Amino acid sequence: MISEKTRELLTKAQSYQQQIQLLMAQKEAINAQLIELKKALEELRKTKETEVYRISGPILLKSKKPEVEKDLKEKENLLSGRLKTIETNEKSVKGKLDELREDISKTDIKGAR
Repeated sequence: MISEKTRELLTKAQSYQQQIQLLMAQKEAINAQLIELKKALEELRKTKETEVYRISGPILLKSKKPEVEKDLKEKENLLSGRLKTIETNEKSVKGKLDELREDISKTDIKGAR
């Protein structure tokens, strides 16, 4: 029979696992955006044109190449920052989950006595 304390710890552990899954999904989405952004920057740097088109909602706008490059770099920095924050949160939650697993095993050992 599982004690009430163990049941609470297991519920908390399940919550941490769900948080980790959510963070991993967010990390995957940001990584995909970063890859797309880097490819766009690469293509932008290859072109000899001084004006390029950028997507703004459902339309294309003609813009100066340096402006678009600057905007893409800013988005890249923003996404990189978000990614670091998510990785930090993921590491923190994994640490909490590891501690909780130890507590659960200790509780189970005490309960078995």
